[in-house]
Amino acid sequence: MEFKTVKIDIPEGCNIILGQTHFIKTAEDLYEIIVTTVPYARFGIAFTEASGPCLIRTEGSDSELIEACVKNLQALGAGHIFCILLKDAYPINVLNQIKNCPEICRIFCATANPVDVIVAALPQGNGVLGVVDGFAPKGVETAEDKAHRKEFLRKIGYKL
Repeated sequence: MEFKTVKIDIPEGCNIILGQTHFIKTAEDLYEIIVTTVPYARFGIAFTEASGPCLIRTEGSDSELIEACVKNLQALGAGHIFCILLKDAYPINVLNQIKNCPEICRIFCATANPVDVIVAALPQGNGVLGVVDGFAPKGVETAEDKAHRKEFLRKIGYKL
């Protein structure tokens, strides 16, 4: 077994949701979840089959984001993984609905931060072990940091 890391490409202004799933209808179900939850979102979806033809299945509303999802999954080379790239929406808008989708097994990350994926490579194929999402903590928030956090959440409409 070989361990490696794969850097994920997240286009400017996008968020990514990376997870594990188990069924061919995943791409269509994720598409329906996103368009019925955030109809104005631009997004791409790709999902890797792990049996049969082992194809990368795609859906979405933005061809560039779909292609970026495909490239990310090709770099990972693992089966039953899905990648969603969102623009004009945030993971918080769709994450609970995605987690409630029957074929979704787990979410590795939902972020706009840099992401590196830890992959185990075996003769049969690759498997995702986990992710490194963003950067290490630099300290504990001060009263000023807390005030800034609260102000930011209100500025973007997530708190009153």
